[in-house]
Amino acid sequence: MAKKRWQDLSPRTRQWIVAGAVAEGALKIAALIDLKRRPANEVRGSKKTWAVAITLVNSAGAVPVAYFLRGRRRREQTVE
Repeated sequence: MAKKRWQDLSPRTRQWIVAGAVAEGALKIAALIDLKRRPANEVRGSKKTWAVAITLVNSAGAVPVAYFLRGRRRREQTVE
């Protein structure tokens, strides 16, 4: 089977590909911003390792979602 070129794809398929790329990019940016702002003691594992994984792993959004769900510790609330 020959590879399809961008021009060979239907407009609807192209829209889905672009929407998926935008969603993954937005998730990665949000995760990296949160990671940078969050103190190291509120991150499970190394901040550097999370940053590399979020940035380099082509994951269809799975790594940023994993960071938000499992990589962050709950903030301890102070009682005043």
